[in-house]
Amino acid sequence: MAKRSRLTEHDYEQLAEFRYQLRRFLTFSEAAAVEAGLTPQQHQALLAIKGFPGGNVATGQLSERLGIKHHSTVGLIDRLAAGGMVKRQTGETDRRQVFLVLTPKAEKLLAALSLAHRNELEKMKPLLRKFLRYLERG
Repeated sequence: MAKRSRLTEHDYEQLAEFRYQLRRFLTFSEAAAVEAGLTPQQHQALLAIKGFPGGNVATGQLSERLGIKHHSTVGLIDRLAAGGMVKRQTGETDRRQVFLVLTPKAEKLLAALSLAHRNELEKMKPLLRKFLRYLERG
């Protein structure tokens, strides 16, 4: 499909609506995290740890997933560990590696938050489908 070089009013409307829906979802997500007793960044960290492909996430990988500096990630992990949400495990083959594991407390909290997020996304499905159809038409 060839890229267009100009946007129509409809394009701007679609892009603005998509941005609005993303912002609504992020606002929902942030409020749900706070209601659960977490900061939004702590919630994002727990989700990134739980959802990391292969299951073993190290600090550097978490930094990349969260888009923050390594030292900020270490502080975030320290706070999560102090709150009983994560444990650090030293790598078996490379003792320099430190992997992050959720505690049962974090697993329970994250499961409830993730279910609420999935339900919110289910509500957005028609809007997301509409936007994807717009993109497919080019």
